[in-house]
Parts: sequence; structure tokens; C-alpha cells
Amino acid sequence: MKKIVQKRVASDAGMSIMTAVNQSPSIVPQTPERSHQQRMEALRRANGIRSERARLKERLRNGDLAIHEVLLDPPPCVHTAKVLDLVLAVPKYGRVKANKLLERCRVSSSKTVNGLTPRQRRELLDTLGD
Repeated sequence: MKKIVQKRVASDAGMSIMTAVNQSPSIVPQTPERSHQQRMEALRRANGIRSERARLKERLRNGDLAIHEVLLDPPPCVHTAKVLDLVLAVPKYGRVKANKLLERCRVSSSKTVNGLTPRQRRELLDTLGD
């Protein structure tokens, strides 16, 4: 719901003019209150996922793991990872080459692994196989 407020604006002749200004009421959703224990548990889970993801990316860099395996059956730790970050961990893929790959496959650089459509996943796998 927008609220219209009239605002006085000074003109050059010293007369005031009334103008309408659109103002939206600020509606900010409140996050639920969490206990200290809940916050600490969420932090532990997030740190665990980040650690697993770092180990997986290291395995990609070393060649111990193929990107095809990760994209075909993604482990839970990479569900929310950006596809660009995983491709960057693959040897011989820098920022320019990785961005060109994503552009060719019509995948946004901010797309997550779990957010890939079947077409995007298939095109990425086909293109990475070349």
C-alpha cells in the first residue's frame, strides 16, 4: 500500500508549491528469534559445509575428482555452491574460460548447482567433456 504525502517545495519566487511524493511504508519481515544454542548449531553446520566444499574443490584441483561426477550426482555440500566456483576449481579453467563456458551453456554466473535445469546440466557436461 502506497501512501501519498504532500511535501512543500520552495520555488524561485519565494512561494511554496505542494507536490505529491510517493512513499511506501517500510515493511521489513522480522526474522524469528533464535536462541544462542540454535545460532551456534547453525554456525557449526555452515562451517562443516564450507569445510567439505573446500576439500571437494581441492580434490577437483588435484584431479582426484572429475567435475562430471560432481555435476551428475552433487553431494549435499555443493547444492548451494555456485557453478562458477566449481568450474574455477577445475585445472585449466580460469575466470575468462569459465565465464565463456557458462555463457555458451546459457548458465548465469550466480547459478547454484542445485538450481541448474536439466538442459543446463546436460549442456555443461557435454561442453566440459570436449
